[in-house]
Amino acid sequence: MSGLLGGLMAGRGRSVFLAVFLLVQTLAVVFFVGDVLLDVMQNDLGPHLYFEVLVSLALAMSVGLGAVALRQTLEELEAQDQALASARGALGDVIAAQFTAWGLTPAERDVAFLALKGLDVAEIAELRGRASGTVRAQLTRIYAKAGVSGRAQFAAWFVEDLLGEGLEPPREG
Repeated sequence: MSGLLGGLMAGRGRSVFLAVFLLVQTLAVVFFVGDVLLDVMQNDLGPHLYFEVLVSLALAMSVGLGAVALRQTLEELEAQDQALASARGALGDVIAAQFTAWGLTPAERDVAFLALKGLDVAEIAELRGRASGTVRAQLTRIYAKAGVSGRAQFAAWFVEDLLGEGLEPPREG
């Protein structure tokens, strides 16, 4: 059960969960306020009424707090979406600039980009309507221009560029 709740509380699922929870709480507030008003109209002013008033107030406060939490969650999701879109654009710019610096032809750019996306030679050949041998030859030229020995080093080149100096070797002592 905790795995299910944890899964619901991640990302967009969290906002949907909060919205449904908020709706249920709102219905409970309406029920309890209606019950309190009915008890007041019937002059049933005992301890039961005071308890219902207390529960109604607590539920109303929780609806308010839930609305604030939902608003914050939606704002966080929007900020994350904007950051992701910005990062995607920045990565695309880095890749395009590096392809230009290496002097890749338009066909080599297409093949290099598809290789970076993880497609294998057969998939690239099929997408581009070329023979597998042609794609292999293009990849060989791309790797030579990039100064790497293969696909793993080619992809790692961009990861290392993005990470920059971020990782330090462990210190001894």
